[in-house]
Amino acid sequence: MGTWDAGPFDNDAAADFAGALDDAAPHERHALLAAALREATGTADYLDADLGQEAVAAAALVAAQHPGGAPADPATGPKQPLPDLTGLRPLAVQALDRVTTEPSELLDLWAESPTSPWPPTITALRHTLLAPAG
Repeated sequence: MGTWDAGPFDNDAAADFAGALDDAAPHERHALLAAALREATGTADYLDADLGQEAVAAAALVAAQHPGGAPADPATGPKQPLPDLTGLRPLAVQALDRVTTEPSELLDLWAESPTSPWPPTITALRHTLLAPAG
């Protein structure tokens, strides 16, 4: 697994996803983000780590547009502007819930490290997405 830290873009799958967003036409970016979130939420069977990492990255981008949301990592996150993603907040929360629910490879991988900073990272994203906009 090409992971170097617990942030939403601190892995190869999320960095590749950010690159795909940058390569996409501006009018296609919203659909790519929504698809990453839906792919995770629509998986009832074992959720592959790469799909989970893309969903977490997409959720982080949605959260970044919410007051108090952290911006994407400038080194590995997307560099091109993103459209308004506020309508994806409920789907982003569902995706984070799916990634942190068995069966999930990403959850299994992070569970191997009991002092991992990954759970607080996901919890912070979820709280940002659920916070009132005003």
